[in-house]
Amino acid sequence: METLKIDILHPKAKTLLQDLADLKLIRIQKSKSQSEFQDLLEKLRTKADVTPSLDEITKEVEAVRKARYEK
Repeated sequence: METLKIDILHPKAKTLLQDLADLKLIRIQKSKSQSEFQDLLEKLRTKADVTPSLDEITKEVEAVRKARYEK
């Protein structure tokens, strides 16, 4: 089996690929790494009451770095 990454430039190409999948000649799989990350990000954002500001994020990152380098 050979795996290829294909960029679809025209909607008809997607239809042709789906037809090949229906004939069980190919298998179409979506990339999981990007979609899993997006799902996690959306899940975290929906649970948050308030989005942290850039200053709050920077302070937290600096605190974690300081704690790491003090070890």
